[in-house]
Amino acid sequence: MRVIAGQARGARLRAPGGARTRPTSDRVRESLFNILGLRVQDAEFMDLFAGSGSVGVEALSRGARRVVFVEIDGRAAQTIRHNLVHTRQEARAEIRVQHALGAVRQLARQGRSFSLIFLDPPYDRDWPALTLQVLSQSRILAPGGIIVVEHGRRETVPVQVEDIQLTRQNIYGDSALSFYQLRQGDEPREEE
Repeated sequence: MRVIAGQARGARLRAPGGARTRPTSDRVRESLFNILGLRVQDAEFMDLFAGSGSVGVEALSRGARRVVFVEIDGRAAQTIRHNLVHTRQEARAEIRVQHALGAVRQLARQGRSFSLIFLDPPYDRDWPALTLQVLSQSRILAPGGIIVVEHGRRETVPVQVEDIQLTRQNIYGDSALSFYQLRQGDEPREEE
């Protein structure tokens, strides 16, 4: 696993040991960032269920302003920290060792918002729908922002969750990337 482009191009990344994490392949990462293109520049980026942090590290290498990594597993968080130091990207990163849904709610209470949110939850579970629900309710996606869900090819993901709508889906072997945005005409509502 390596950084594909940007400042840290070619740097090798560690993956956490054990079967609990499934790092996003180089091929899927490269396709993801080709699709996102210049949107990554100066983006506030969140990497949920971060695992090795390879997607967030790639975002930093390509010019993201800041990346928040959310990973509940302490060993995986240590791997993220190592990868950030190894690629000299730690100054613009924040690692939260906590449950993804709790982190989203906490960041929303702090008034944070993100233009790009990537989530790679465990496959074959209801995590995509549940996480999209919490992201929608939290109003943490900036106007014009994109949520990308990596999931198993055969997994069914929702077409719409509240005001977040599926806009694109790409298949890569056993994996898929589903892209979501706020529905046209939906503006983030103020919290009451």
